[in-house]
Amino acid sequence: MDNTISEGIAASIAVKQAIAADENLQNRMREVAEVMIKTLRAGGKVLFCGNGGSAADAQHLAAELSGRFYYDRPPLYAEALHCNTSFLTAVGNDYGYDRIYARMIQGSGRKGDVLVGISTSGNSENILKAFEVARSIGMTVVGMTGASGGKMKQEADILLNAPSIDTPRIQEAHIMMGHLICECVESALFPH
Repeated sequence: MDNTISEGIAASIAVKQAIAADENLQNRMREVAEVMIKTLRAGGKVLFCGNGGSAADAQHLAAELSGRFYYDRPPLYAEALHCNTSFLTAVGNDYGYDRIYARMIQGSGRKGDVLVGISTSGNSENILKAFEVARSIGMTVVGMTGASGGKMKQEADILLNAPSIDTPRIQEAHIMMGHLICECVESALFPH
């Protein structure tokens, strides 16, 4: 057990060091922040989706934008698509679980909005279907994945692929990258 904890900490740090050394990935993070800033300035919204732990991350990051991050300021339109359980269960039952996010995007997505899909594998079918609908509407599609990018690599306009194949380390990196993007968005829209 002693090694489990110290090895896990070291592995988490190593992933973050790899991100710190990857200028290309950092530039893509900046690009995501810039797209969100442009969208929110134009009155658009940022939508998030994921499954399991990635759904929790989606909700966490949406709350950072819609509530507040570092300081008090007006709320931003950001939402995690899984929070309406009645919708989720009805659509899952009537159309299939793989359509839950696509159907929500059909109803609430608009040209110029941003969709952030979070999947450690990059292969979540319900997120891939949401990407397809979002792109057809004219939304910017951001994928947050693990190292390979999975199928989302081909479907995302901007891919933030954490340099790891270990699910917990990928999720930790997603939150770090998401927090940095939220900080950039907040400081640009509401400078002190």
